[in-house]
Amino acid sequence: MSRIATQFAALKQRGRKALIPYVTAGDPNPAATVSLMHVMVAAGADILELGVPFSDPMAEGPVIQRAMERALEHHVSLRDVLGMVKEFREKDTITPVLLMGYLNPVEIMGYERFAEDAAAAGVDGVLLVDLPPEEAEGFLPILKQHGLDIIFLVSPTTEDQRMETIARAGSGFIYYVSLKGVTGAGHLDTDEVAERVQRINRHTDLPVAVGFGIKDAESAARVAKVADAVVVGSALVKKVEETAGVTDKLEMAISNLLQSIRTGIDTVV
Repeated sequence: MSRIATQFAALKQRGRKALIPYVTAGDPNPAATVSLMHVMVAAGADILELGVPFSDPMAEGPVIQRAMERALEHHVSLRDVLGMVKEFREKDTITPVLLMGYLNPVEIMGYERFAEDAAAAGVDGVLLVDLPPEEAEGFLPILKQHGLDIIFLVSPTTEDQRMETIARAGSGFIYYVSLKGVTGAGHLDTDEVAERVQRINRHTDLPVAVGFGIKDAESAARVAKVADAVVVGSALVKKVEETAGVTDKLEMAISNLLQSIRTGIDTVV
């Protein structure tokens, strides 16, 4: 059983929902990331999602686009991100780590080399925004061979037949994008989210995580009522930007927001 599956099983046994924070690796600078990962775990994170910097992040809104630009100013590469995970594993061998990014850096490294090096570094899963399950057949067995989960996205417009395809191909969990558009956009409709999560659950036994539009304890609590996990991204990345990379202020801001969200989630389960 993968670290991601183990974590979800443990949370279910305790009647708890997962909190999955996202930050862009290398933002505001490469030295900050590993320490920030530990801060997020201490604040209540169950799974960590690290964004791999990419020059054309088409699924991201302005907040995360700027974060990737800041990371790329420091020339942070996929290999650098794997190094960050490896350093994180020196102190934390339990918390699952998911890489979220785009296919191009993985293709440049090579599927086999990426999977081998990611597993060796302590990565548990990958979510590649621009790799649909229909085009992942050659990659899936390589990931499975190295014990890596692959997470696919379900959107508000995904049809049931495609949900079946995603459910068969994916592992770890299903990531439901609760809003149409890019990260950080729109208003969260919890009733619609509940209906879509129920539809997804008819096609898979995998946990369902909901992301996009979750900004605070109140919105996180509403989502936790209907999903297995809450993903928080742009709200955290905005804190990185607002603190201008000042380490103490940054870590305190991230910790305070996550602790508040953790409390919100735990009050409804």
